[in-house]
Amino acid sequence: QVQLAESGGGSVQAGGSLRLSCQVSGRISEINAMAWYREAPGKQREMVAEMRSGDYVHYRDSVKGRFTISRDNTRNTVYLQMSGLEPGDTEGYYCSARTGENYFWGQGTQVTVSS
Repeated sequence: QVQLAESGGGSVQAGGSLRLSCQVSGRISEINAMAWYREAPGKQREMVAEMRSGDYVHYRDSVKGRFTISRDNTRNTVYLQMSGLEPGDTEGYYCSARTGENYFWGQGTQVTVSS
């Protein structure tokens, strides 16, 4: 099992920045990918940024150049640095870990961007 705990969400004005954190615990050695997803009420959850073993990183087109995913192995933490935030980024953000065929999720943290 892998446990994930997100933090860092909040309310900002358009153009502002936030950094989300995902504290990872449990069977960390079995994780082969970490990702951030987001979901708005009535919409499908979508991948925002993904990091895989071997330093592979992938971003959703709408956040390229504005969001950066990173990790600190000494703190077992994955980050999502978000800048140039737009009202369309207002969603619940979820951290995800993949071990083989299994996916684990955190409880999420809300990001609200006002115009």
